[in-house]
Amino acid sequence: MIKKLSVLTAVLVGSALFLGSAQAAFEGGDPAAGEAKSALCAGCHGGDGNSATADFPRLAGQYSGYIVKQLRDFQKGIRANNDTMAGMAATVASVQDAKDIASYFAKQKMAKKPLEPINKALASKGEKLFKEGNPMTGVYGCINCHGPRGKGRSETITQFPRIGGQHRDYLIKQLKDFKSGLRGNDPGGMMQDIAKRLTDDEIKAVSEYLAAQLP
Repeated sequence: MIKKLSVLTAVLVGSALFLGSAQAAFEGGDPAAGEAKSALCAGCHGGDGNSATADFPRLAGQYSGYIVKQLRDFQKGIRANNDTMAGMAATVASVQDAKDIASYFAKQKMAKKPLEPINKALASKGEKLFKEGNPMTGVYGCINCHGPRGKGRSETITQFPRIGGQHRDYLIKQLKDFKSGLRGNDPGGMMQDIAKRLTDDEIKAVSEYLAAQLP
């Protein structure tokens, strides 16, 4: 199992270096221009990127490169696990518009409170999984890609999103979509592979922990 995790670590590092440079192509937005262009996004994600319902992710403080990639993936049909978002992404007329919108949301501050109270006992179990993974089932610790508290690894490695403070129910859905194959736009299929090894209880626990990681 140790050897298996070592190989996975090497793959993740290699992918991060390669995709980090590729992700730079998604940078360069104008947040001032993006504020006006993001008007349609506000209905679901909130004017400042802090959505009021768990169906829609918080975009406040998210890496701009990650947001652009998701928009482009929806436009191209590479990501197809939300019909509403696919339709909205189609209204973003250009890559520059996507960059501007993403840059605006990236500059916003994440709200300080979760939508629902945190189950501390469940979050504690999720913290252990987030930090240590599950060597018995080959689950890699989330911290290795998403950073301490899920706040990201680096501004230059944006393919691994900031997930600390994200809505619990949204995280649960994304993990289940990766697990079922409904979502498959992750780098090298890494999230799909990990999600398939997670039990439903583990998904709930790690999502509970991450939902508590607010500013």
